[in-house]
Amino acid sequence: MQNQSLNGLVSAKEGAFVKRKPTRARIGVFGVGYFKYWGQFDGLLDDLLKKQAVFIDKIEAQHDVEIVDFGLVDDVTKAYELVPKLNAANLDLIFCDMLTYATSSTFGVIIKSIDTPIVLVALQPDKAMNYSQASTYLQLYNDDICALPEFAGVAVRMGKKVPQMIIGTLYDDPAADAEISEYCRIAAVLHDLKTARIGHIGHPIEAMLDMHSDSTMLTAHFGAHIVQCEAHEIVSQYQQATEAEIDAVKERILDFFDTPDPVSDPISEKLRDSDLHIAAQAAVALEKFIKAKKLDGLAYYYDGPDNSDTRVVMSNLIVGNSLLQGAGFPMCGESDLKTCIAMLIMERLGIGGSFAEFHPVDFKEDFVLVGHDGPHNIAIAEGQPVLRSLKKYHGKPGFGAGVEFKIKEGPITMLSISSTYEGKMKFIIAEGESIAGPIPPTGNTNTRGFFKPDVRTFLKRWIQAGPTHHFALGVGHHAETIQKIADYLKIESVIING
Repeated sequence: MQNQSLNGLVSAKEGAFVKRKPTRARIGVFGVGYFKYWGQFDGLLDDLLKKQAVFIDKIEAQHDVEIVDFGLVDDVTKAYELVPKLNAANLDLIFCDMLTYATSSTFGVIIKSIDTPIVLVALQPDKAMNYSQASTYLQLYNDDICALPEFAGVAVRMGKKVPQMIIGTLYDDPAADAEISEYCRIAAVLHDLKTARIGHIGHPIEAMLDMHSDSTMLTAHFGAHIVQCEAHEIVSQYQQATEAEIDAVKERILDFFDTPDPVSDPISEKLRDSDLHIAAQAAVALEKFIKAKKLDGLAYYYDGPDNSDTRVVMSNLIVGNSLLQGAGFPMCGESDLKTCIAMLIMERLGIGGSFAEFHPVDFKEDFVLVGHDGPHNIAIAEGQPVLRSLKKYHGKPGFGAGVEFKIKEGPITMLSISSTYEGKMKFIIAEGESIAGPIPPTGNTNTRGFFKPDVRTFLKRWIQAGPTHHFALGVGHHAETIQKIADYLKIESVIING
């Protein structure tokens, strides 16, 4: 099973963390056309193949993906010959390049036989024909959309959904380029979901029933393998950490985080040297553990006897988790595997994905605080993240350093992955805004989240959809992209609209 573990980190640092090597999705491309044209219009076939080459060059120039070019399908025999090649290529996504009109026999058996997502791409070379000098040749050269209805109709007749499609021009079309980029990012998500290794330690805190997961069903729905781990594996790494390793991580932490004086919360203090040392030592242990187990993420919750190394370590992973999340490894407290996968989806889309739940509502300014104690994605922080020493972790054992920041101001997207009575997965998605303003100085993350039409109505609609109380929080508006991922995974989804 492939994975992007710490072995795959790139060297460029972003503050205190080093980003993981980006996922390289594997995308197939095949063009379609109509064989009868080639003997009628000399040179048309060559011109269409050049269009396909331009499309492939466009993808490769703008995205770090692996392209497999399957050439041109222009009759039913070639369509049947292509099916086993597509199935054997281990693709994450397929672009069908609509080069000119093509009969649906070039597509019918493909859509029937392939489970890999297929996107129909209709990018004509000219923004408009020169009608005074138009010819049948030029019309066929620009006939990219002509067969889209036919292909859609045959997909339905084959018992499949109508494929997603991109319509535009081959040159100078930012909207089309943005859609190509979206599908390349979706391919990266699909690639990593089916190859990911997610560590799991312990059980959901206080038996939070909404968060329980069947590891086998997570593999069934997403492809990811859940690696059952033990707390002592991290504790052993903690005990073996050297002072040189700890000092190096301390330096990374202090270079990246602010450590201000306490403000209003009596359980918070200025970061203590002892808490910094424990947090750094735990971060050393956590990074070594993730690397040794070849994990792409971790969901954990584990207590231990008073004053034991187990309790000290497992209650002080917050800073190390936050560094790893910023590097692209979702780390999820309270042993919430479903939210860990939601965070992985957001991270691979390039939009962050921080661990979150709802905090108090501000009925005066009509927003709700969105955040959590514990691990967070510091790569999407607004301003410099803060570290405070906390005398206690509310609702959990232990004490130590807490991470405090808010998400970047601007558009945000939320994704909750819940499970239904029937045992199926469900995506609950919403978009909102992270707005400027102060947050509570409690050593936790909090973002002022504004949602339409108003906070009361939004919360009722969100909750009525049956989410878990945790969700992943990312930057930008990406609800429709995430819903496409749900569709490709054959998972029910709902977008909570304003």
